[in-house]
Amino acid sequence: MPRRTATMLASTLMLIALLCAGVFIKVPYSEMSPGPTVNTLGEHDGEPVLQISGRKTYPTSGHLNMTTVRVTSADYNMNLVEAVYGWLAHDNKVVPHDTLYPNGKTEEQSTQENAEEFSQSQESAKVAALKEVGVPVKSWVIVSTVVKDTPAEGRLHAGDVIKAVDGTPVKAYDDVAKLVTRHKAGEKVVFTIVPAKEQAAAEKEKKTATRTEDVTITTAKSDDEGEERAIVGISAGTDHTFPFTIDIKLADVGGPSAGLMFALGIVDKLTPGSLTGGKFVAGTGTIDDAGKVGPIGGIEMKTVGARAKGAQYFLTPEDNCAAAARDVPDGLTLVKVGTIGDAVAALDDIRGGDTAGLPKCTRS
Repeated sequence: MPRRTATMLASTLMLIALLCAGVFIKVPYSEMSPGPTVNTLGEHDGEPVLQISGRKTYPTSGHLNMTTVRVTSADYNMNLVEAVYGWLAHDNKVVPHDTLYPNGKTEEQSTQENAEEFSQSQESAKVAALKEVGVPVKSWVIVSTVVKDTPAEGRLHAGDVIKAVDGTPVKAYDDVAKLVTRHKAGEKVVFTIVPAKEQAAAEKEKKTATRTEDVTITTAKSDDEGEERAIVGISAGTDHTFPFTIDIKLADVGGPSAGLMFALGIVDKLTPGSLTGGKFVAGTGTIDDAGKVGPIGGIEMKTVGARAKGAQYFLTPEDNCAAAARDVPDGLTLVKVGTIGDAVAALDDIRGGDTAGLPKCTRS
């Protein structure tokens, strides 16, 4: 066999062997790619995404699209060839598996957590939107969850309204942890509460619950390594009463990142005229009750998905701007926002065609 032919054959066999090895070698990585994008002003699976009853609404136009990211499942074992292809692909991103599923989290656990975050983001979107349009919302601090085998188990219950801790009125959910951690482990802390059942009955009758109970709990030491703080074993949250009904209908989506776009959709429906002026605007970002916009993951995938659907502008959380600006899809303008007010102001400029002064994302 001629030397040249033998060399080519050997090289081909080696390449085949490397490819085969790459297929069978598993690597601890997962893949993210652009997911579906849905217009919060439109319909999904045949019904409106936002449904408002008990309050006058106004016609809307254009798009206010929320964006998503697809990820590989927790039990999917990516091979070396797939990882290399993902690294080279422009529209995909390969990340360490633990980034998406930390501490051995299962797909079921991740799905449940995402569903809870999605539900909370909807509530915060409603609150932020109503505050933006000047509609008052009643809010109160509640016991959100009670951890099993902790001092609070059996003493406090999910839905209990926390009025005070050690006699100090509670005004925000994070007040609870601050007041509890003033104690040392083993000390007693007194919660003044309205029991969940009584609160629910009062809400049903459209009354304000007035009867309170004092619950005394002995604190325990946190299980977190290196921490000496006192705990009782609850997480606090916020509940609300809305003056009319706002339903968000969107299945098979999780996480908190659609909060901003839901809030803007609600604002658009509750105010005369069109926020977008008929333009195609997409975006992302968490939102809290005060209207502050927070960062999200997978920003590069979301801008790609938005532009592929026709978006002209992308509302970008200010903390994501630098990452998003590193690779902007052609024809897409990234607009930096820090609050719902920033987003509404930007939409005013977009609607009016005054885009030169928009706060745009830059790499620095």
